[in-house]
Amino acid sequence: MPCYFRNHPIFISTVFALLTGGVVSCSQYSTKPLSKGYHNLNAHFNAYVIARDEVKQAEEILFKTRQENYNQLLPILLPVDSMRIQSVKPQLDDAIKKASLIPERHQNSNWLDNAYNIIGQARLLKQDLPNAIEVFKYVNTKGTNENDKHTALVGLMRAYVEGSDYSNALNVAEYLRTQPLNKDNTRDFYLTKSYLHQRQGEYLTSVGILEATFPLLQKGEATARLHLIAGQLYDLIGQPSKAVDHYRQVLNSRPTYDLSFYANLFSIQSNGLTGDQKRITQSAETFESLLNDRKNADLKDKIYATMGLLEARSGRIDQAIKYYSQSIREAGPSNVQTPYTYLEIGKLYFEKKADYTKAKVYYDSALATLPRQSSEYAALLARKNTLDEFVQYKTTIQTNDSLLTLAKMSPAELDNFLDKTIDRQEKEARAQAERAQQIAAQASNGGAIAVPGATNSNLAPAQRWVLYNPISLSQGRQEFLTKWGNRTLEDNWRRSNKEASEALAGAGNPLTGATPANSVNPNAPLQQSDTPALAAGTTTSEANAGRKGQKDAMIRQIPTSKEAQAAANQRIENALYKLGKLYKFQLNQPADAIPTFEQLLTRYPNTLQKPEVYYLLYLSNEQLGKASNWKDKLLTEYPNTSYARLTGRTVAQTTDSEAQAQKTYAAIYELYKANNTTEALTRVESALNQFAGSQLEDKLALLRAILIGKVKNVESYQQALSEFVRDYPTSELLPRAKEMLAAANQVAVKPK
Repeated sequence: MPCYFRNHPIFISTVFALLTGGVVSCSQYSTKPLSKGYHNLNAHFNAYVIARDEVKQAEEILFKTRQENYNQLLPILLPVDSMRIQSVKPQLDDAIKKASLIPERHQNSNWLDNAYNIIGQARLLKQDLPNAIEVFKYVNTKGTNENDKHTALVGLMRAYVEGSDYSNALNVAEYLRTQPLNKDNTRDFYLTKSYLHQRQGEYLTSVGILEATFPLLQKGEATARLHLIAGQLYDLIGQPSKAVDHYRQVLNSRPTYDLSFYANLFSIQSNGLTGDQKRITQSAETFESLLNDRKNADLKDKIYATMGLLEARSGRIDQAIKYYSQSIREAGPSNVQTPYTYLEIGKLYFEKKADYTKAKVYYDSALATLPRQSSEYAALLARKNTLDEFVQYKTTIQTNDSLLTLAKMSPAELDNFLDKTIDRQEKEARAQAERAQQIAAQASNGGAIAVPGATNSNLAPAQRWVLYNPISLSQGRQEFLTKWGNRTLEDNWRRSNKEASEALAGAGNPLTGATPANSVNPNAPLQQSDTPALAAGTTTSEANAGRKGQKDAMIRQIPTSKEAQAAANQRIENALYKLGKLYKFQLNQPADAIPTFEQLLTRYPNTLQKPEVYYLLYLSNEQLGKASNWKDKLLTEYPNTSYARLTGRTVAQTTDSEAQAQKTYAAIYELYKANNTTEALTRVESALNQFAGSQLEDKLALLRAILIGKVKNVESYQQALSEFVRDYPTSELLPRAKEMLAAANQVAVKPK
């Protein structure tokens, strides 16, 4: 400072007073221009810009590191994911901290609403939806800038969508639709609303809104991705031509390689739906080019899967399966495509070939590797459970039929059959052992080895990892064969009894149980039980003893007694009945249900399910448009059953039957009131058979239980009431029957 000013204390005091007054007047609650300018400057550059950039950086990281599943419809907006957010949590936390400085220190700045929107956006990304919603609501209520309030409402709408609160999201959307939005808010509103309708499965509305968004977007990866999604949406609503247009737009929007690759593939798929033969012909050349491109080395599984899809759409099912199988063989390290390929093969066997056993194998494989959150998972699980039942029933029939056939053989024939079976097993085991030895010999000589699943390495075999070492593999396989024999890779492979049952059944499936089916409830689940042990020795010293042991184990599986044969037949009867219903209802194959039910009636004419089987045969033939006499047989042989009523008998027939049942019930009840309980019990049991399926059946059944209590002991009374509770779960008399059963149980436990 010059000496002149230094020697004038009045000037110094004036400057000090001005500076002090300026600082004091910069209160965050002041409305003076100097104060507002100071706080605007600090709020903008020291808080808002930093917080905004950190949120933007977090969004860019999440976008760049996203994991897309191109086998499914891509989401328009990346869903909030608490697991993926961990990598950007520090940026979001710091953004909230920086933005919070503005409401804490700069209340009179113009950046207050912006700060709250940044806080809400960061909390939304962190999946802190309740707090994000509160912040956005606060801005909409207390905000002073209309554009900032609109930004908050778009954020509020997105938070509701992420929380699956679609009703409130639509309410916000309806309000915003009437507001004059700026360009940025219009773009974000369209994207969020399109995402909302996509989440609800309203693809036509979703893609329509998405179309209106494209003029507001700049070229780049994000826009290319949205064009790909628009194409997927058009494919889903059956407009492949428009889908192809958007797939082409992907290539014009500066996409990543993955986006351009899948745009080409999806375009080929859509061309297959348009019927444009010229484009379909070009597809083959495109496939050849894609397969030869070294950049697609880890994408060949997807290319072959697409080729399979086009063949399936053209009706060339066998060729489609070949391409799908090649896709599985070409699966890369990520293995993302494989479960969907298994699923497609399973569908072809299920829907086109009706080969349910093979379909089950592929569905099992798909289910084991398909992500649980996949849209196909629930439907696949249900179909897989149906096919599990199918294989179980078929196996039960085949196994028990084989056992019954063996039971009819003479001792000499049976001994000859068992010898051939054991010889075949030993031959297969020797072939496997020889193959293992060849592999080991080739490895020791440095020859080329083709071991399925192993890696051909230039390292010496002893230096390789055990599963890449063919010598170790062959030795392990030989040891396994020596101890266990040739086992199928499946559950419970370790059972020592497995080969005996498999050899006798002639199939690689477990033997169904030897427990007789419940004669009262022939629909009881089929149980699987163990079978006797069987040794699998392969050395010369063990051959004789081992052979005799194998024969003994096989013979023990054969139902030689009348009781065992009756149990086997009961299992077959149950399985045929359940298999027929499975064909009719779950598989919707009446043409297969009819011969199954007819076989049941032919083999087991006295089955307890006869009325229902008649009815199902009538329905199955009617579904196929075929004439049959099953309805007449049902009305003639079982006129009073509920199944007869379901066929549409005349009102007069139904009325006459019900009137007769009413008279019979009244007569029996009079006998009961007259204390003629023995006669009443005899009459009611006869009436139950005569009027089965009538509206009074449950009343007759409960009256029977009461009469048993009068005529017989308390145990018989309890059993009769328990049977009523079991057989009439929908009866209006059920509460009364339960009360009576509870009282009977109390009487039974009282000390005498």
